[in-house]
Amino acid sequence: MTAAALPSLYVSHGAPLLAIEPGRTGPLLSALGRTLPRPKEILVISPHWTTPTPRVGSLAQQRTIHDFGGFPRELYELQYPAAGAPALAERTAGLLRGAGLPAALDDQWGLDHGAWVPLRYLYPDADVPVTQLSLQRQQGPEYHYRVGQALAPLAREGVLILTSGSFTHNLHEVFRTQNEDEVEAPYLREFVAWFTEHMAALDLQALFDYRARAPHAQRAHPTDEHLLPIFVALGAADDAAKQTHFDSGSTFGVLRMDAFAFGSAAPTVADVMAA
Repeated sequence: MTAAALPSLYVSHGAPLLAIEPGRTGPLLSALGRTLPRPKEILVISPHWTTPTPRVGSLAQQRTIHDFGGFPRELYELQYPAAGAPALAERTAGLLRGAGLPAALDDQWGLDHGAWVPLRYLYPDADVPVTQLSLQRQQGPEYHYRVGQALAPLAREGVLILTSGSFTHNLHEVFRTQNEDEVEAPYLREFVAWFTEHMAALDLQALFDYRARAPHAQRAHPTDEHLLPIFVALGAADDAAKQTHFDSGSTFGVLRMDAFAFGSAAPTVADVMAA
């Protein structure tokens, strides 16, 4: 009997402060972790590790990278002491090489905040082995969708493919506006509506060309490394037409914190709310 594929996830990690200021996103991720079938291992893709070609972390024991500055001291004291997943790293690199990508193992990188911050909510006991795959920010959405397709077999092997970013990510506006009331910028809704509509329709050509077609795309993403991981999750799904959108609003009025689950086993909003 063929094992059911785990859903692939895209979650917004927002600012590093999410680790100590959960807002609406922390409880959502915690409930999502309780709802999902327990994975054997986790492969995470974050926009904060970018390399020209794919690299997969091969550490036997993960290390927590505090790749940010100017935040409260308590943030730098947080650790996520999960085991690494060297065999998963080898398997991941092999799948990518089989798809024609020159993937290599890396024994230096650990888990950056785009990985360990959401993982602290999803699996707070750090008891699931995890490794990280780098992003190729110079490549576009279609490339990352193909990466997801190459990784799809992992979901049937008990591996949770977790991608992390920010559904909108204009840091210039965060710093410029100092939006203390966190009133959401009106243009975000237009971008979110366009993107979710075209994902639901699986209009891949429009999605791959979102920077030219989506309203306010270049304002929502002056650079698109925080959105590229969603294409990996979409490509990895066993049935990308089955999608669940979790709307957890925005932080600072401009960083949308949406999350998505893709695949035949994707939990519904009601499932997660009941968890």
